[in-house]
Amino acid sequence: MRVVIQRVKEASVTIDNVVKSRIGVGLLVLLGVEEADTQEDIDWLTKKIALLRVFNDENGVMNRSVLDVGGDIIVVSQFTLMASYKKGNRPSYIRAAKHEIAIPLYESFCQALSREIGNTVGTGEFGADMQVALVNDGPVTICMDTHNKE
Repeated sequence: MRVVIQRVKEASVTIDNVVKSRIGVGLLVLLGVEEADTQEDIDWLTKKIALLRVFNDENGVMNRSVLDVGGDIIVVSQFTLMASYKKGNRPSYIRAAKHEIAIPLYESFCQALSREIGNTVGTGEFGADMQVALVNDGPVTICMDTHNKE
């Protein structure tokens, strides 16, 4: 699994001109799933995200997690994170999991992250044409890959 995590002042996901999810302070998580991903990847990543200290403390130091600040999270499925761009100029998405694997893993990820933060995680809609809006705070953007944990 590969994620791009953005600390936000606000974020939303709109589908067909209808807002599906909206948050204030928190994290926007873009999630890419590949066929080799497992529940172990979900467990590692959701714990890491919930405890990631990217929010400022009283001294302006990034020392607080989304839990510490009472923030919310939106998770958006994004198969393009699995793009291979080494050959030619048109990205290949062959590493992205097919729907029958990706959808259950995406749903399991959202449920596990909800449990980790003790609050419902906002979502997009798998496979939909979504408009994602955000105000990146900082900006703070972190990339993680469960197949490269170092």
